[in-house]
Amino acid sequence: MIRIASGDWDATVLVSQGAAIGALSWRGQDIVQPVPEGESPNRGLHSAFLMAPWTNRLADGRISVGGRDYVMPINRPLEGHALHGFVRERVWAVEAQAPDRAVLACTVDHAPFRCAARLEVALAPEGLTLDLTLTNTGDAPTPMGIGWHPFFTRPTGTRLRFAASTIFGRDARNLAIAPRPCAGLNGGEAVLEGLDTHFAGWDGVAVMTRPGGPDLELRATGDWARNLQVYAPRGIPVLCVEPVSHAPDAVNRPHIAAYGPMHVLAPGAALRGGASLLLV
Repeated sequence: MIRIASGDWDATVLVSQGAAIGALSWRGQDIVQPVPEGESPNRGLHSAFLMAPWTNRLADGRISVGGRDYVMPINRPLEGHALHGFVRERVWAVEAQAPDRAVLACTVDHAPFRCAARLEVALAPEGLTLDLTLTNTGDAPTPMGIGWHPFFTRPTGTRLRFAASTIFGRDARNLAIAPRPCAGLNGGEAVLEGLDTHFAGWDGVAVMTRPGGPDLELRATGDWARNLQVYAPRGIPVLCVEPVSHAPDAVNRPHIAAYGPMHVLAPGAALRGGASLLLV
């Protein structure tokens, strides 16, 4: 674990547990739901972890590359999905560190995925910034994706607003289905509670208004600035606003991929996503 801080912000980064942000606070107030002592950031409704080389759900763990079928480990057995990729399970190396920032890296070698991830995470008086790059280090073109999965605290009265052009329904396995036009989302508890929904055509900006503050703006860039997953479990005061590079299970469903495909990276090519969490 390493700690970074700047101004009123303080964060811990769990290097040995996927480079997840184990805690993020402003003036001592939790902004990300902290990981309880002794627990994994990947086994509960807490932390802020990275997703790669795919995001969200991969139905039945299936992916086909170069005419060959592969099955990823199913880690969501009730739904039958491979969930959130591999990097959140990896130990990351610290390439550079300063009081207010860190640069970390890890690799994945699990067919069909051979890739290298590099994360820059920094705090400033204005807030948090992340920059994630995923490079195909293999010798074949391979579909890949990246995302960020923060569990923000959700005090009673929290509101979320953003603009998007498409909202999806979901089936009994929580897969995105039935895309339809929308203007985005603007609402509080009545709208958020129980939501687990994908949006496409996102403009890359989402604002969370929190009673007592601070109000926060999430601003995404690059490959994180088009698709968004929103999750607000019933009865648990957390809110996930997840910038992602593709729609769930896009690689297996062309009609969904039309709204956010996995990018087929040539050897040496990369995806890059940036996110800033700023005071407003």
